[in-house]
Amino acid sequence: MPIFFSKKEFADRRKAVCRELKKRDLDGLLMFRQESMYWLTGFDTFGYCFFQSLYLGADGKMTLLTRYPDAIVARQTSVIEDIRVWTNLPDADPTLELRDIVAEHGGKGGRMGIEYDAYGLTAAIYRQLAATMTGFCNLEDSSDLITKLRLIKSPAELKMARRAGELADLALQECLRLAKPGTNTGEILSRMQGIVFENDGDYSGNEFIIGAGERALVGRYISGKQTLKKTDQLTIEWAGVYRHYHAAMMRTLVIGKPSKRQLDMHKWSVEAHHASAEALKPGNTCGDVFAAYARVLDKNGYKKHRHTATGYSMGTTYPPSWMDWPMFWEGNPVVIEPGMVFFIHTLIFDQKRMLAAAPGQSYIVGAKGNEPLSKMPFDLTPG
Repeated sequence: MPIFFSKKEFADRRKAVCRELKKRDLDGLLMFRQESMYWLTGFDTFGYCFFQSLYLGADGKMTLLTRYPDAIVARQTSVIEDIRVWTNLPDADPTLELRDIVAEHGGKGGRMGIEYDAYGLTAAIYRQLAATMTGFCNLEDSSDLITKLRLIKSPAELKMARRAGELADLALQECLRLAKPGTNTGEILSRMQGIVFENDGDYSGNEFIIGAGERALVGRYISGKQTLKKTDQLTIEWAGVYRHYHAAMMRTLVIGKPSKRQLDMHKWSVEAHHASAEALKPGNTCGDVFAAYARVLDKNGYKKHRHTATGYSMGTTYPPSWMDWPMFWEGNPVVIEPGMVFFIHTLIFDQKRMLAAAPGQSYIVGAKGNEPLSKMPFDLTPG
């Protein structure tokens, strides 16, 4: 069975959630985030694009309500025993079935936590659910409950993060081999993604990002491939992914001879990266990491070319994004602790000259400092 953690680890996670429910005086939790379901039970699906909810009571009892195809997946990938199926019909209202499940567990008239901040809980589903639960129980936003518990990784999770880092390095090696004039960016993407799959890795939470020329400043995947020119720039952002645990990386590579401006941008973006990584240690805040990035670039003339965030947490995430909570932005008070995993990217995007610099890699926070998940250097050119 494709379940990648021990029964004890899953049991410990369930106990931790139940303790937090009791601390918040909640009778149960209605999960709509796929990350929560995977972390808590191993349930692995993209079926959250339809109505799907996992109930967990403060007493530890669980019931999943999902569609038929995903019930099959749950039986093979999770530790969930009580699995209910709702059927697609023109007048189907699965919120009524979810209410019945909550009633079975004694939740009528109680305080029920719910994950409002979830891609699976659309506005349409929320309106339907709110109408169904009005007068039945009180819904309390608990979107942060499992997200915060997921932030500090277990030894087993850190092992997967390290493997994800190895896969990210393999992907970069494929890119460096192919990044030369005449190569199509589709070929680069194909090999970067392919090497991850060939080594038992997974799809990432969002698409690998690649862009040449002026598109090197586009920090999103967009349709249309390019052929690298004799003199060019190529920005890539990708992740090694193992058992859905991510280790993101980023680079801007110069094809041909770098200009003086590109050399300077690369120098200070790498310097800013090292400063940010130095700030990534227990006791500091996420805001401290951003401040290190801003301090270096502002001092060296790049204030108007830097971003307003410089990275974020890494973990087990599902589409549409691999970005996890929290993020490195100005003044973020979240305190950094051992066992957290973060991606730092220290970008300079000069939109006047249409030039980019983008060193980025992931780290595990240790007892005193951090552990890079990549062994690759921040070289400016592929050669």
